[in-house]
Amino acid sequence: MDSGDEQDVPDSQGRKKRYHRHTPRQIQDLEAMFKVCPHPDEKQRMQLSRDLGLEPRQIKFWFQNRRTQMKAQQERTDNCLLRAENDKIRCENIAMREALKHVICPSCGGPPSNEDSYFDEQKLRMENARLKEEVNYVASLPPCYQLQLDHVSSMASKYLGRPITQLPPVQPLSISSLDLSVGGYSNPGLSPSLDLDLLCRSSSSAFPYAPTATSELEKPLMVEMATNAMEEFIRLVQTDEPLWVKSGSDGRDMLQLETYERMFQRPGQQLKLLDTRIEASRDSALVIMSALALVDMFMDASKWQELFPTIVSKARPIEVLASGMAGSSSGSLILMYAEMQVLSPVVPTREFCFLRYCQQIDQGMWAVADVSVDFPRDNHLASQSRRLPSGCLIEEVPNGYSKVTWVDHVEIEEKNPVHVLFNDLISSGMAFGAQRWLTTLQRMCERFACFSVAGVPTRDAGVAPSPDGKRSMMKLAQRMVSNFCANVGASIGHKWTTLSGPSDIGVRVTLHKSTDVGQPNGVVLSAATSIWLPISPESVFSFFKNERTRTQWDVLSNGNTVQEVAHITNGSHPGNCISLLRGLNSGQNAMLILQECFTDASGSAVVYSPIDLPAINIVMSGEDPSYIPILPSGFTILPDGRSTGGQGASSSSNPMGGSSGSLVTVAFQILMSSLPSAKLNLESVMTVNNLISTTVQQIKSALNCP
Repeated sequence: MDSGDEQDVPDSQGRKKRYHRHTPRQIQDLEAMFKVCPHPDEKQRMQLSRDLGLEPRQIKFWFQNRRTQMKAQQERTDNCLLRAENDKIRCENIAMREALKHVICPSCGGPPSNEDSYFDEQKLRMENARLKEEVNYVASLPPCYQLQLDHVSSMASKYLGRPITQLPPVQPLSISSLDLSVGGYSNPGLSPSLDLDLLCRSSSSAFPYAPTATSELEKPLMVEMATNAMEEFIRLVQTDEPLWVKSGSDGRDMLQLETYERMFQRPGQQLKLLDTRIEASRDSALVIMSALALVDMFMDASKWQELFPTIVSKARPIEVLASGMAGSSSGSLILMYAEMQVLSPVVPTREFCFLRYCQQIDQGMWAVADVSVDFPRDNHLASQSRRLPSGCLIEEVPNGYSKVTWVDHVEIEEKNPVHVLFNDLISSGMAFGAQRWLTTLQRMCERFACFSVAGVPTRDAGVAPSPDGKRSMMKLAQRMVSNFCANVGASIGHKWTTLSGPSDIGVRVTLHKSTDVGQPNGVVLSAATSIWLPISPESVFSFFKNERTRTQWDVLSNGNTVQEVAHITNGSHPGNCISLLRGLNSGQNAMLILQECFTDASGSAVVYSPIDLPAINIVMSGEDPSYIPILPSGFTILPDGRSTGGQGASSSSNPMGGSSGSLVTVAFQILMSSLPSAKLNLESVMTVNNLISTTVQQIKSALNCP
């Protein structure tokens, strides 16, 4: 029988009554109305009756049943929390009883003194009194709630393989991130042969978090955490002064911590960790992507990492706790792991295990909220940085655009020191703040929009005349940039070793065995260093992007000038583009250079890779470029974070504020050997050290820097 048909069913007295089953469309429209207004008035019920072809009393009864269902769900969640708390206290009392039986005096080895015994006994009685109050409350609940609690207990017993009353003491859930180790920096003495195993990492680093199924007792707590985080995030978005105030130096929205603590009843942030500080910022902007497309990318860890390759070095889903409504991400809840980075090997990454919750809060308006979690697992915790309620509010606007309001709110444990060059950038909050996320999002959305354009603009014409050739070239360039970003930072698993170099930072090197499709097979040597230049990031970016000045810094060009033979626009800024370069004084079989340049207010980069002519022919014909091997090198340019002061620029015009200089990271990747058993020898060390040192010296000389 179809879902919309009617059938006769007997009632309690044997009489038949008409039973109507709603169609999926009717249920969907009713659910949508329920989210907006759980208590519709008579006029709204009449309108629904006309739209859905139902009687007004059917509408009325449906909403009554739906409200009852929601109330029952909430009560079940509350009862689960209550039972978990009761079992926790019971376990604590059992543990204290056992401990009192075996207490000995550390001095004489005998039983404890009467005073200590009296103190412990009084403490035990207080705990028992509190337990009795909780148990009495449970006993006073109606029988249906008692059955729900018994059901939860039996489920937990079945899942854990033992009665819940025999569980060891449970650690309470706290809003803090799962702490994972960060790759440290070492400086072993150089020797003619360094063992590859001491430096080597896998081409695709192992996932640092071992996924473990979430128990039935943990899920209601996570749902409650995510719901509370969503409510707090929406308040952070909608409230202005005195919660948020404009920064006098650059016009950014800065969170007033005292006001926040009063508003959300968190005096002194409660148990604030030692050596931690709060970073909180807010910004909004228009991006050229639909709200639904953005929500889809945020709720997919792989797409989210692809959207932010310069910020998110790793992202993995741990467990999908709720899948949301059919055909929609609304209501979906995911436990995720992510690692955030700044593109330099000397800036420690930030790792978080957090809940990501998505909810449609109005027609055309979505909210995605994050909050860190911490619960017992087999992993060793090394950091206590955590994401406080944060996220983005996405509102659909005409012409395919969306207005995105971003709130970033984290508590950072500064366990790993930041190098002095990057101290101003990190301490100012600009390196990981809302402005960097939004400016990157704007640029990447423009890139995706250019990718979707069917035609090829006249400026982009050349050796890439077809739309398929253009898209293939853009795919290859995107993979090149993602590979570069993944190998230049301090991501977990990168065992950087410091050599002598042209700056205080020195040259950092690391090896990895490359076996991935699209990379040369063998042992790849990555080398990088960071320097400070007293020149604006815009000027430094223009210097690296200009093909006429390439001979002034490209040591490997042998003095040959290059010519741009293909150009693809990547966004509204003229600096966002993909180029194919060819040496003017080289032979016909010489290597070409694929290069992508991109810039926004948070930073810039120039990434390039040599590529042979047959591979380019494959790309220009529009074929899949996934198997073309590339080994990118390049430069990243960041503002140094030292405010020029007195500008008062708004966040929309200059989100990152003024800057008195640039932080430039120079990075090379070289195929050291095609043999997987190769070792880093002194000759390779000297070669890469001289390569970077010479490049840095030529850059400083060309820019007239001391």
